[in-house]
Amino acid sequence: MSDKQAIKTSIGGQALIEGIMMRGPQTSAMAIRLPNNEISLETWQTNKGGIVPWYKKTPFIRGSFNFVDTLKLGYKCLMQSAEKSGFDMEEPSKFEKKLAQLLGKNLTSVVSILAVILGTGLAVLLFMVLPAALTGLLAPVLPGKLGLSIVEGLLKIMIFLLYLAGVSRVSDIKRVFEYHGAEHKTIACYEGNQELTVENIRGYSRFHPRCGTSFLLIVMVVSILVSSVVTWNNLLIRILLKLLMLPVVVGISYEIIKAAGRYDNPLTRVVSAPGLWLQRLTTNEPDDSQIEIAVAAMQPCIPEDPNDDRW
Repeated sequence: MSDKQAIKTSIGGQALIEGIMMRGPQTSAMAIRLPNNEISLETWQTNKGGIVPWYKKTPFIRGSFNFVDTLKLGYKCLMQSAEKSGFDMEEPSKFEKKLAQLLGKNLTSVVSILAVILGTGLAVLLFMVLPAALTGLLAPVLPGKLGLSIVEGLLKIMIFLLYLAGVSRVSDIKRVFEYHGAEHKTIACYEGNQELTVENIRGYSRFHPRCGTSFLLIVMVVSILVSSVVTWNNLLIRILLKLLMLPVVVGISYEIIKAAGRYDNPLTRVVSAPGLWLQRLTTNEPDDSQIEIAVAAMQPCIPEDPNDDRW
């Protein structure tokens, strides 16, 4: 693209409904395309008081805390984007009207809590209970714990791929994946040390090594090794132990994805390759209006002093 020296940024983002959230070292921002075609932009301080607590900086410990923090913020921004973009403007059903009358001002909080509970339950069922149960049936013909764990891990990955392939066909999700592509291309343009213009950004790849999709795939691979030391004698105990070991898996995976985003060498390229391939399912090429949203979200997150964005 240019002879300018490339940079590595810690800025990351998340695609929303008709928008993008970006998180920088000092400032975070959310840009949403409103129904009247204007852009709504909100900014806030990334860390309260501007101070990053020790547990969000310490290697192998920071992964779990940052992951939970990202999930909370991402869900909050997703709900706000749905409201601002007019996604939830359709006429409510009779059940929804009765629920609104019953719960009043607490409706949003109750629905959000239920959504988190159901989402977590579905994730545990699909990616823990189902693979473990299916693998357990094959236990008599599979050699040792490691063999069982590898088969279980492969089943997880297969279920994950089928899930992504299914949701990627939904029209509303396709739009979100286009914004995901715009987010990646904009970050890549910034790392290429180019001015953030629509024209410059168009030419960059929609695939990025430091992506949530790649992170989830790394989590599944790391869990194969960690799970190999967990008992297969009792399915319930195995699932409970795996839940307890999640912070270990997430902590290791977080350090791997950070290294893949920071360094460019044969090892990191090998590690990043499966995740980059998987992004063919979770990113689509954006249009210019979506790139404009990505630029609007990105610009407030860029610190004035480049040293503040060092890894």
